[in-house]
Amino acid sequence: MKIPTLDHVDVKGKRVLLRVDFNVPLEHGKVGDTSRITAALPTIQELQKKGAKIIILSHLGRPKNSHNTAYSLKPVAVALHHFLGTPVEFSPETVGPKAQALVDVLKPGHVLLLENVRFHEGEEKNDPHFAKKLAELGDIYVNDAFSVSHRAHASVEGITHYLPSYAGRLVEKELQTLNKHLHHPERPLMAILGGAKISTKLVLLKSLLEKVDLMAIGGGMAGTFLYARGYEVGKSLCEPSMKLEALDVLKEAKKRGIEVILPVDVVVATDSNGGVPYETVSIDHIGPDQMILDAGPKTVERILDMIDTAKTLVWNGPLGRVEVDPFDRGTTAIAKHIGARTQAGKLSSISGGGDTAAILNQAGCFNEFTYVSMAGGAFLEWLEGHPLPGIEALKAKHYSA
Repeated sequence: MKIPTLDHVDVKGKRVLLRVDFNVPLEHGKVGDTSRITAALPTIQELQKKGAKIIILSHLGRPKNSHNTAYSLKPVAVALHHFLGTPVEFSPETVGPKAQALVDVLKPGHVLLLENVRFHEGEEKNDPHFAKKLAELGDIYVNDAFSVSHRAHASVEGITHYLPSYAGRLVEKELQTLNKHLHHPERPLMAILGGAKISTKLVLLKSLLEKVDLMAIGGGMAGTFLYARGYEVGKSLCEPSMKLEALDVLKEAKKRGIEVILPVDVVVATDSNGGVPYETVSIDHIGPDQMILDAGPKTVERILDMIDTAKTLVWNGPLGRVEVDPFDRGTTAIAKHIGARTQAGKLSSISGGGDTAAILNQAGCFNEFTYVSMAGGAFLEWLEGHPLPGIEALKAKHYSA
């Protein structure tokens, strides 16, 4: 079923309730990382050019249903004004008479940012009453927040029951990119998976085994896989209770003819916070007081060789403790290699989930990947094959082109 987009609606003079993800870090009352704001600009600017009255909905942090000013979106209005170069009004209310009054005087092409939707208990409970109150502020709803579309919240799913609903350009681009590269990829398709625990990635691992041709596993997860194969992993992150599940993953990969790279050497130390001696050892020489903190050079080389055989690649999660030098080196080397292959036209690369975008920024190759998703949990749930409530809600709506 097609998803209705801005191509399917005339927004001129209409009040458009636009759900974005402005869940940005605030530092001393100012926006730190503005990447989520700039990602929303194409949809906002298109709506401006088409003469819509734009009313923006977003959350910020976890204020626990209270009006905590530390989570106010007011600083975001200032940052958005800077990027748009046009006035951005701010409503101290999300719904209510003050918000309604500001909406009533809004002119075509102008922008109003409403206060944090999570100040209201009804948001995360997907309360129909709150969703309807939101809907009363607009004529049309546009979801441009793929990153929260895995949440059945009032401003994401509930509101679609009361307004004609459409996908914004960022959501449209994300879905097109993910479908192209994961459902219809140029093969071989490779996955690189890092992160701490196999228990949180088990569904993802099983889902990717149905899609990929090649796989590399690192990060804390690798400790559990090595343990399952009989290696001593010292004080490394490890989930002994997941031993059978790890072996099942490897067994299924072999059955499907999928080559899986696990570490053959690792960087270890007695403390993960740095400032202590570290060394590179083979996986059968990890000391009882040592912990795996990065992939070793031989492992990195094997992964780089595998990348060179791939045509499409999806990456989620670091291969080491990237917050601490020198345990970021393996991840950085792989990120830069992927970026270079992508820029040379030899690879399509997709990255997302968790802190992967921050990792690529740290490595200086964010803009070298084909696509970096800012979606976090929604990106992972999409990879796992779960339907996303915010997207399913758009599919269910009827529209005429």
